[in-house]
Amino acid sequence: MSNTIEEITSILNAERIGNAPAKIDWILTDSRSLCFPEETLFFALKTKRNDGHKYIAELSNRGVRNFVVTDLPEDMSGFQNCNFLKVSNTLKSLQRLAASHRELFDVPVIGITGSNGKTVVKEWLYHIISPSRVVTRSPRSYNSQIGVPLSVWLMNENTEIGIFEAGISEMGEMEELKPIIRPTIGVLTNIGGAHQENFTSVQDKCMEKLQLFKDCDVVIYNGDNELISSCVTKSLFGAKEIAWSTKDMERPLYIESINKFSNYTDVKYRYLGFMKEYRIPFIDDASIENSINCLAVALYLMISPEEIAERMLTLEPVAMRMEVKEGKNGCILINDSYNSDFASLDIALDFMSRRTEDKGKKRTLILSDILESGQTSKLLYRQVAELVHSRGVDKIIGVGPEISASASLFQIEKYFFNKTSELMESGILDSLRNEVVLIKGARAFHFDDITDYMELKVHETILEINLRALTDNLNHFRNKLKPETKMVCMVKASAYGAGPFEIAKTLEEHRVDYLAVAVADEGADLRKAGINCPIIIMNPELTAFKTMFDYHLEPEVYSFNILEELIKAAEREGVSNFPIHVKINTGMNRLGFEPEQLPQLVERLKRQSAVIPRSVFSHLVGSDSSRFDAFTRRQIETFEEAAAKLQEGFSYKILRHICNTAGIERYPGAQLDMVRLGIGLYGIDPYTGKMINNVSTLKTTILQIHDVKAEDTVGYSRKGRLDRDSRIAAIPIGYADGLNRRLGNGKGYCLVNGKKAPYVGNICMDVCMIDVTDIDCKEGDKVEVFGENLPVTTLAEWLDTIPYEILTSVSMRVKRVYYQD
Repeated sequence: MSNTIEEITSILNAERIGNAPAKIDWILTDSRSLCFPEETLFFALKTKRNDGHKYIAELSNRGVRNFVVTDLPEDMSGFQNCNFLKVSNTLKSLQRLAASHRELFDVPVIGITGSNGKTVVKEWLYHIISPSRVVTRSPRSYNSQIGVPLSVWLMNENTEIGIFEAGISEMGEMEELKPIIRPTIGVLTNIGGAHQENFTSVQDKCMEKLQLFKDCDVVIYNGDNELISSCVTKSLFGAKEIAWSTKDMERPLYIESINKFSNYTDVKYRYLGFMKEYRIPFIDDASIENSINCLAVALYLMISPEEIAERMLTLEPVAMRMEVKEGKNGCILINDSYNSDFASLDIALDFMSRRTEDKGKKRTLILSDILESGQTSKLLYRQVAELVHSRGVDKIIGVGPEISASASLFQIEKYFFNKTSELMESGILDSLRNEVVLIKGARAFHFDDITDYMELKVHETILEINLRALTDNLNHFRNKLKPETKMVCMVKASAYGAGPFEIAKTLEEHRVDYLAVAVADEGADLRKAGINCPIIIMNPELTAFKTMFDYHLEPEVYSFNILEELIKAAEREGVSNFPIHVKINTGMNRLGFEPEQLPQLVERLKRQSAVIPRSVFSHLVGSDSSRFDAFTRRQIETFEEAAAKLQEGFSYKILRHICNTAGIERYPGAQLDMVRLGIGLYGIDPYTGKMINNVSTLKTTILQIHDVKAEDTVGYSRKGRLDRDSRIAAIPIGYADGLNRRLGNGKGYCLVNGKKAPYVGNICMDVCMIDVTDIDCKEGDKVEVFGENLPVTTLAEWLDTIPYEILTSVSMRVKRVYYQD
């Protein structure tokens, strides 16, 4: 559904500069996601950390002609064929345009909010409803002030039902989202502690979320939840309520019984007088509650109980992520084989294009038929072909009769098959070499078989890295900063064990100001991998100056000796004004100029032109402990005095930074010009010792299980002595993988199917043994060594060490798997 630029100008009440004719199909807020420039309207959003106005010239060069701005470019001469819609607030204008777009549709719209389960309920509702009706839903977790309008804009003339989730993190936000979604059906999943810091109470948070449902026809929630029920009563809705219950038989939807079995759950319910049941392939309480919320919506939409039961049985885990895996023959696999629609294809291709910059690898797309799109195949696959071509895909492998019938639309190297099995038998997958392969398919095509076949299987132990959690941690600390404060993110020691490239790429995408590594080789590897962000070298070596010059790596300078050697090397190479970062020793007594050396340092720096101080910094010794607060304050005072002496010698601004992760949290007055985020980025609060958002999960599998008699022993030196008949499992992880040997002999445990399994006997180099006597498990079952359910901080306590050591000890032979929620 296109809009003319005139229509949009009127909707936004904007001042239009430029008179070029334009038809708008796409709205854009992130310059990196540009796809169809001629039909795109770019909103130059201003945030605490970035300003979209900076990318207008770049986008204009790439073909974009329509912009919503608050400020016009200083030189308009280069934008003669462009339209600028000048408004007072670009975010508000984006929201207003989406709200106007929503008014065009008189269809049921399901609005989902809550603390947890929003995306699962949305995806499961899509699974249950889409066989019967054309559904437009939020892509992935697009539930923010920006994500919601982008989601609602996807509604088109084929949409029969909309499903949109709304997330908030502070008071007043839901008021902005309500007119954009304008739900007719409201679903409140639950209320928990996420983003609680900006609410005075859980009750306030619940009341704020309920603002979304004020004009709904029906509101669905767990009537057994006293908090939610109380807040709904206070909200005085005029809407009908479906407050389902497992206790109150008078409720319109009464859950008579929930019976869990080994790998499924049966739910019996009574609705409007009739008794029915369904089965889901899950046994956890969260999944059961999510399924009941879906049940209530489906019943309200008059989907038959028989159809509901049939579709509930085929629910799958919502893997809200794109996994990046190492494939055979030098390939990189991006596994998104969980759903297939046009919107999510766009996001996945965008993700692939960002991951292939500067790598020199071809881009290959394996794509299935897109089911239940509501469009004719001819129109749908013409759009798909345009999208594929615009994203620079080199090769497409299509699976399914519909996409195969449209093969002529794809003007690139192409192969088409009617079934996944035909592709698997063709030999095409074995021919892929040194390519980035996006595997994108509807679940009915079982593309997970393709991923399994193409994945490089070297070691059964993997380290999963949650890139969404990483960015959530980044934003957690960004929210504590003044808007003008810059941030350095530490990616040394292989990004604290997480693997440097994907971490650095993700941080660069989120526009951090600096990355920091320990040595020049680490920085050079990032540059070779396509990272363009400024990089600080924290431990420069005298032999690596040439590498730093070649790859534009900015060294820390902490002594006159290294300064003199760096100046000589720069002069030999003809380098001038090379940025350096001056370190001051304020109490760590490790590295750094003494404060009294500053006048001499200023004098020396002014007598040369090879290097130029970009920043001055110091390192806090005990910011993570209140015992050292007095010492920390003295450090900060000493540093500020020393930094001022350095600044006096130069007319331009030299950035000052002293706060580490704990300092960001505990000394907001010392943010200065920049801060350095380390362990907090990887999910650990160094002051409280608690997890923020878990980033790294170390997993393995059970290789073999033995029944061992009580009189026997387990492992080297017969250390594993048993006092009962036991089931002992061997798992493929040992001290060569980074599993500390001191965890053996019952000192620690891992989790098998969520249950504690103590380590038995000595941990070996490549294998260790665990006691699974009381655990229902089998060979091949997953084992969590640390992660979401067993925090790395717990292992640190057992070993009387710090989480840094455990994270950085994970061997590089352990495969890293990256995913994005």
